[in-house]
Amino acid sequence: MTPNGQATDPAFAAPLLAGHLRLVGEPLCPARWYTDQEAARWLHDRALFGLLAHDTSADPFFVHANSRARERCGCSWGEFVGMPSRLSARPDGRRDRDAFARGVRADHYATGCLEIRVGKGGRPCWTEDVTRWDPMDTRGRIHGQTAVFRSWSPAAG
Repeated sequence: MTPNGQATDPAFAAPLLAGHLRLVGEPLCPARWYTDQEAARWLHDRALFGLLAHDTSADPFFVHANSRARERCGCSWGEFVGMPSRLSARPDGRRDRDAFARGVRADHYATGCLEIRVGKGGRPCWTEDVTRWDPMDTRGRIHGQTAVFRSWSPAAG
């Protein structure tokens, strides 16, 4: 996955949705969507959960942040996409975040995690009921790592 400036790119959504269904065992997107373009638009604009994705580089950077995730963190698309994903965690939480990411790389998904994210201006926020997985194409190539958080709450500064 690479940032291409198009938030609703169907080439982004297809491996993400297929990987979630295969690894987690349930669809991420409502069944009524029939095209990758419709699903991509729904994930970006209308999903009630936060969705973040980063690439596979040595210091992964965000390639996607849906409107709900950007709203929770107080960042625009341009502020989020291209930012190293490690910067979304507080310095004292990065070791736990990295350990969770390594677990995802070993099993290709993990669920039920609670993470502290840092929003614009350093405002901390708990992301709860987090599921992370590796989106893969039909050849099994990993296209980064994706996280969905279904709820959130303020964290102590």
